[in-house]
Amino acid sequence: MEPTTLDPATTIDQRLEQIRAQRVALRLRHSQALARLMEERDDLRGVHALADFVDDSLRWSA
Repeated sequence: MEPTTLDPATTIDQRLEQIRAQRVALRLRHSQALARLMEERDDLRGVHALADFVDDSLRWSA
């Protein structure tokens, strides 16, 4: 195999790893933003069950 030729499997694996890293970063960013919002706005508690669940989960895992 020539040095300039890329193995398709390696290229796919690299792309999948890049996508995984992006998803982890996005999940972290959204979790942080939600926690910050819920901390600033107590009136939002009870409005959306999933937001409450995530906020509680973050508080318990800290």
